[in-house]
Amino acid sequence: MKAIVTGHTRGLGQAVAAALLGRGIPVLGLARSECPELAEQFPELLQQATLDLADPNALLSWLDGNVLDSYLEGATSVMLINNAGMLGPVTRLGRQEAGALVQAVSLNITAPLLLSNALARKYMGPLRIAHISSGAGRSAFAGWSIYGATKAALDHHARCAAADCLSRLRICSIAPGVIDTDMQATIRRTSAEDFPLLDRFLALKHQGELASPADAAERMVHHLLSEDFGKEAVADLRSLPSA
Repeated sequence: MKAIVTGHTRGLGQAVAAALLGRGIPVLGLARSECPELAEQFPELLQQATLDLADPNALLSWLDGNVLDSYLEGATSVMLINNAGMLGPVTRLGRQEAGALVQAVSLNITAPLLLSNALARKYMGPLRIAHISSGAGRSAFAGWSIYGATKAALDHHARCAAADCLSRLRICSIAPGVIDTDMQATIRRTSAEDFPLLDRFLALKHQGELASPADAAERMVHHLLSEDFGKEAVADLRSLPSA
């Protein structure tokens, strides 16, 4: 098996990449920068490509190159974890900055769909695709219309791709729960005017209710590698069996 992880340089993405590498699974990490910690720890297993996934033209150009094709050579199976994403713009309708809106849609939706389609076209063996979704795509939160819409799109993409009934494909859009990452820190810096539920997220941090990236990643990878992966196109990590 070979894995591809987007946004592997920090937070949940880094933890997922580390959990896969720790199991001896090669990882191709895609992000705007490289991760020196993972490179030092797993020099033989980690390959990295610096790429702005929020730039569709840059991603299309990269997909037309030979890096991905070369990486796929010799793989007995492939796993894609579409982890990279951004929260903003966090504010109510009418106050959203157009550039940030376009960037969020490009990173949160366009990139995962382009990568998923490219892999399904280029690789004919067993393929597992995991979208990292969010409860924000399944419940409405004031101020999060862009983030929620992009995550809901990933959920429905997984449902429709599963309905394609490709025997070699397993796909699932997984909400990982609330994790102590940079995204949570960004949420806590948001103004209450833009995000009325701010106090709720402040309380999660203060009460120690945020999961660590490492713990969430271990549960995530356990599910990704299990026979249960893909039986449901949309899942919540917190309701799945633990390792």
